[in-house]
Amino acid sequence: MKIVVLNGSPKGDISVTMQYVAYIRKKFPEHNYEILNVAHELRKIEKDTAAWNRTLDSIRSADIILWAFPLYYLVVCSQYKRFIELIFERKAQDAFSGTYAASLSTSIHFFDHTAHAYIHAISDDLGMNYLGFYSAEMRDLLSDVERKRLETFASLLFTDVQEKIPVQRENAPLAWPAHVYVPGKAQKTLNPGTKRVVILTDSDGGSPNLLAMTNRIQNAFSGSTEVINLHDVNIKGGCLGCCQCGYDNTCVYTDGYGDFFKNKLVPADIIIMAGSVRDRYLSSTWKLFFDRSFFLGHTPGLEGKQIGFVIAGPLHQIPHLKEALTAWADNGRCYAQFVTDEVTGAGELDGLLDAMAGRLVRAAETGYIPPKTFYAVGGHKIFRDSIYGGLRLAFQADYRYYQEHGMFDFPQADLRTRLFNAILIPLTWIPGFRKKVFADMKHHMIEPFKPVLEGA
Repeated sequence: MKIVVLNGSPKGDISVTMQYVAYIRKKFPEHNYEILNVAHELRKIEKDTAAWNRTLDSIRSADIILWAFPLYYLVVCSQYKRFIELIFERKAQDAFSGTYAASLSTSIHFFDHTAHAYIHAISDDLGMNYLGFYSAEMRDLLSDVERKRLETFASLLFTDVQEKIPVQRENAPLAWPAHVYVPGKAQKTLNPGTKRVVILTDSDGGSPNLLAMTNRIQNAFSGSTEVINLHDVNIKGGCLGCCQCGYDNTCVYTDGYGDFFKNKLVPADIIIMAGSVRDRYLSSTWKLFFDRSFFLGHTPGLEGKQIGFVIAGPLHQIPHLKEALTAWADNGRCYAQFVTDEVTGAGELDGLLDAMAGRLVRAAETGYIPPKTFYAVGGHKIFRDSIYGGLRLAFQADYRYYQEHGMFDFPQADLRTRLFNAILIPLTWIPGFRKKVFADMKHHMIEPFKPVLEGA
């Protein structure tokens, strides 16, 4: 059986993910393996027709395609994303259709599920038979238990392919909004006062609705609103995963991205991100923007910003995309709002865009940021523990930031609660005391709030 591995790491063979593939290869040597470093060699594949055709020939020869990748900002890296875009742009779906597929990732388990949901949906769109995913923590291969788990996954996967089991598609084809948006005349404009508004877009003329929506929300504000097209920003390439920025937040690239981020976005109060759906995400240009912001590591580089997402395309048919963008904002301690062109007509969209502009200004004026949800609370705990432990050497800038901002808030550091538990828990071993405590538990839970309410 031939297994073609589409390597989604910009580091090529020198990647953690490929060590997992190497282990599978070692344990199942009876199969034929071909590894295609499509992320690492993206520029060649994109520009060299012969290289592109050789890639497709290899894919056509596969019994199973293994999408293998590290996690980059809640989905795959921008280089891998661009490779996937090329498949659809060049109408090469037939090379994948009917072939079995699975995905394998390495990460610290922060939003690995959205990455695999994306690959699953892409596999469905390509007419593949998707058999599931394996999400490894980066160091799992060092564990006897996890190596056995990986072997079992591969064994079951190969058996399913050999037996040619039927697979049901889980992601319905996307249906784009049919209407062409022609904005109406704005009834009034908003004065953001001293609040700085920046609109980011990746518009390349391919989506008339995106351009019209961007113009409409720009015109909703009076005064100066800066519009920046990401295609005009000097970005030499995608994140390389080299982690050199981890020491002092200095990217290995010497292009314009860092200055653009620090001088245009950090001073802004309101940032509107306008993009159109490309396959099951935004464009690879937008993914490039998100990936390169990792020069700030696991710190909230845009903390306190009001974020408006203006999306052309079927956002609400792609739950993992909405979730990824929401989680990005929540973890960055921002407030995100969404408007898409999935509406009945221009009048409705006019009203939604105008309303978004108003809400963004009011939230900026009050400095309102919603409470953290599971996305940010869970993300903080994952990052906190990793940066304190296994990632400390690579991400020393993160470690310093977390120390300075009191973000190493481990439960054992709460001495008052530890003392409370140390005294009260042994007392609950006494049946009479335990009965009294648990009988009054509802009242005990609300007791601390009484002084607040009485003093309000």
